[in-house]
Amino acid sequence: MTRGFLDVTEAWNGESVVTAFDSATGAWIFVALHDTRLGPAAGGTRMASYPAPVDGLIDAMRLAEGMTWKWAGVGVRFGGGKAVIAIPDDLGDEARAGLVDRYAAHLVSLRGAFQTGVDMGTTPEDMARIGAISGYAVGLVDGKPGDPGPYTARGVLAGIRAALEHRFGEANFGGRAVLVQGLGDVGFPLAGLLAEAGATLHLTDLREEAARRAQTRFGGTVIPADGMWEVDADVYAPCAVGATLNPDTIPRLRCGIVAGSANNQLLSDADAERLRARGILYAPDYVINAGGAVAFSAIHRGERDETRLRARVDEIGSSLREMFEEAAGAGESPLHAARRRARRFLDAHGGPPPGAG
Repeated sequence: MTRGFLDVTEAWNGESVVTAFDSATGAWIFVALHDTRLGPAAGGTRMASYPAPVDGLIDAMRLAEGMTWKWAGVGVRFGGGKAVIAIPDDLGDEARAGLVDRYAAHLVSLRGAFQTGVDMGTTPEDMARIGAISGYAVGLVDGKPGDPGPYTARGVLAGIRAALEHRFGEANFGGRAVLVQGLGDVGFPLAGLLAEAGATLHLTDLREEAARRAQTRFGGTVIPADGMWEVDADVYAPCAVGATLNPDTIPRLRCGIVAGSANNQLLSDADAERLRARGILYAPDYVINAGGAVAFSAIHRGERDETRLRARVDEIGSSLREMFEEAAGAGESPLHAARRRARRFLDAHGGPPPGAG
């Protein structure tokens, strides 16, 4: 392990990071376990190229902490964890398949400490393979892969509806414009749900063809990625990479609500207060984007009734309404209300933090 890895992990508030190097591909594997008081850690596996391996490690740790708050925030007994596979830019299909198999074997060595699912750069088919080898992939039904994207999108829709009601006094999408950034596994189905609900769509993606595909299917206007900050919209729905909300971008926002599926949308917690100071209602990401996690954890426990799964996901809207009201009463960002809710669940069901005397 390099000195850079040690510096980063020693400064982290999580429990542990399991690191492995895949010599066949040059990929680094990071499995970050942030807080397992509620149970074994569970979170997606992200596969991506990074400027340096340490950036993949940092991503894994940030995402793992987000999973701690996500599970506790929606009252599910899993611990916070995340895996990142930092790959070289030129990884071919055959090499990738071998890497997935070796990663699955790596999970076996963890003996159930981490269970995983789809994230950016991995697919339901990857999870079926990982599940067959390790037994530690969630969201599989009879060994077949499921797709969390539509459930996540449904939860985001419920959250946006709650935000509209709180911010504007009604949950009607008619006449409301939504800027969807990122038209991938969640953004694409979200755009469809928004169009069906009557929203006006503004669509943007670094891959213009993805935005065009959504436009062809659902209508709306395609916005160049470098022009999205100049778009007037009622709702900004970030559904791609994290940290799009920061001291540079928040002053440029032209919306009343931020509510989307991306993880770690804020560069830091201070950005939540920056949004509040501008009168922008923020739906905490780890609450509004929990639909896939909620559904797949229920599937993992044996739930198969689609009506009940959808109803469970729709409860995200009710949770956010409560957080918005609590935050408004306290004169603070909904992020703080969400964090208190999660801490209450952790304290009630998980015992003292690791290392507490």
